[in-house]
Amino acid sequence: MKLLLGAIFGFFILLLPSLTLPASQGAEWDQKLVPEENVVLEKNVVSMNIPGDSPLPFGCVWGTVQNAAPGYPVVIQIYKNGNDKPVYVAQTNVNSDGSYEQYFRVKSVEGDKVIHIFEGDYTVNIYKAVVKSPASGTTST
Repeated sequence: MKLLLGAIFGFFILLLPSLTLPASQGAEWDQKLVPEENVVLEKNVVSMNIPGDSPLPFGCVWGTVQNAAPGYPVVIQIYKNGNDKPVYVAQTNVNSDGSYEQYFRVKSVEGDKVIHIFEGDYTVNIYKAVVKSPASGTTST
């Protein structure tokens, strides 16, 4: 009987924190600064070529977002030309001046062996969340 009471008491002690503390305690929720209906997703497509003899181990995608929606990241997808599945996907924050940048490894060196992670022609899709222009209902970029 003592074992049963001890097990019930132990189970109650384990459940007590989840019953008394709200799940959001300590978490800060982002408040939407712009109503969702005023935010649109804009897509830019650029070509990228990474030569096999590049001396740099990193590549970079960068740019600016005009009229950026606050709190939304820029999404970058890199596709090897001819493929429909991305070989690299990243999200990066937009700086206060509207700029963004995302570095990625192009090659890796292990001892005397060079591994080319990216080499050749690629298509880069860049998705930006922008605030619609109030007059025309379209975006300004």
